[in-house]
Amino acid sequence: MIGFIARRLLATIPVLGMVALFVFMMLRLTPGDPAAIMAGDNATAAQILEIRERLGLTQPLYTQFAIWFGNLLQGNLGESFFFKMPVHTLILQRVGPTLSLAVTTLIITILVAVPLGVIAAYRHGTLVDRLVMGFSVLGFSVPVFVLGYILIWFFAIELGWFPVQGYKPPEAGLLTFLHHLILPSITLSVIYIALIARITRASVLEVLGEDFIRTARAKGLRDSVVLMRHALRNAAVPIVTVIGIGIALLIGGVVVTESVFNIPGLGRLTVDAVLGRDYPTIQGVILVFSGVYVLINLLIDIAYTIFDPRIRY
Repeated sequence: MIGFIARRLLATIPVLGMVALFVFMMLRLTPGDPAAIMAGDNATAAQILEIRERLGLTQPLYTQFAIWFGNLLQGNLGESFFFKMPVHTLILQRVGPTLSLAVTTLIITILVAVPLGVIAAYRHGTLVDRLVMGFSVLGFSVPVFVLGYILIWFFAIELGWFPVQGYKPPEAGLLTFLHHLILPSITLSVIYIALIARITRASVLEVLGEDFIRTARAKGLRDSVVLMRHALRNAAVPIVTVIGIGIALLIGGVVVTESVFNIPGLGRLTVDAVLGRDYPTIQGVILVFSGVYVLINLLIDIAYTIFDPRIRY
């Protein structure tokens, strides 16, 4: 297992290198000039050129990449064009809200989706099953930003139960912290609840038809024991896979959700950096997200051996 983990970690190096090259080239080959944005609408060509030279954008692309990649190997993500501070410092300042939103979303998703999927499989063909599947279809169909604005209108504006926007750190108090995170977490979790509940239902339903389930029931075990100890555990591998993919997809979800709820996290930072063509910030954030994605896939592979001891690496 240790050798497998070491090999997977080493394999991430060329992957992240390709991501770095792709992001670097994609940003510089798309339309838009950060120097023109920084200079303003009334700037002259000479002023824009002076800013481009100061930012190093007049150098050949291979020279720009060599300088940036050399700094990256030393742990230096560069300095933000617009925030005028190191990118790694900027990321550390914004990672707290994003991590808080992702964790609360994940907790809500697992606590709701897995029981829903198990119940739907157990009540296969009944009204409960059709309601869960209907919710899954609805969850996939409604865009995150639309659901966010609906929840804001109803629970924040009409009922006044939650704040419309904003974020409070844990230092402000646990209740205040959670009070600001409930609406965005629910907004972000709905699509993942739909996905995981659907996969859980299919996996558990398949396992419930196996011979060992009939044997467990013939031994007189309670349905709850059969479902949780035998069916759910044997159906855990595809469920864990989808949960891991869902965590990785949260990267895209937080960008929209943080913009809707005005949360100062990495998602909102990404939007601001893209609008301002802030190359170093965009590159740094995407590299961080890519590293998280690779780490999640590694954790999923390790989790397989826990839920199914027959799997060996």
